[in-house]
Amino acid sequence: MQNVIAIAYEGSFTQEVEVGTHNLTSDAEPNDGGSGLGPLPHDFLSVALATCTSMTLQMYAKRKEWPLEKILVDVHFKKSPDGGTVFYKKIEMEGALSDEQKAKLIEISDKCPVFKTLTGGITVEMA
Repeated sequence: MQNVIAIAYEGSFTQEVEVGTHNLTSDAEPNDGGSGLGPLPHDFLSVALATCTSMTLQMYAKRKEWPLEKILVDVHFKKSPDGGTVFYKKIEMEGALSDEQKAKLIEISDKCPVFKTLTGGITVEMA
């Protein structure tokens, strides 16, 4: 895993984000004082869950030599009334898959490391 570095300059919510050699941008919405130049910080959680789910399904299907041609993983989340967070995940698959194969892939989708991280205990410590 690579360190993630966020850099902000005075008076701006726009974040320059460095992940190894990759550069990303995060920002607040304009109605919250941001410029809308990138995804909101919380959106990166949805990105992590969607991409990890898709990669996990690709790896499993490849190992089983199943004809999975395309995966679409749609993730969003909302705050629940009790202050928690609920992620909504929708998976669409294309390819000549049987109903049993599709069901197994849906089951496997909860095995991705990001899913396990989000549903397990999380501790954040100051370094």
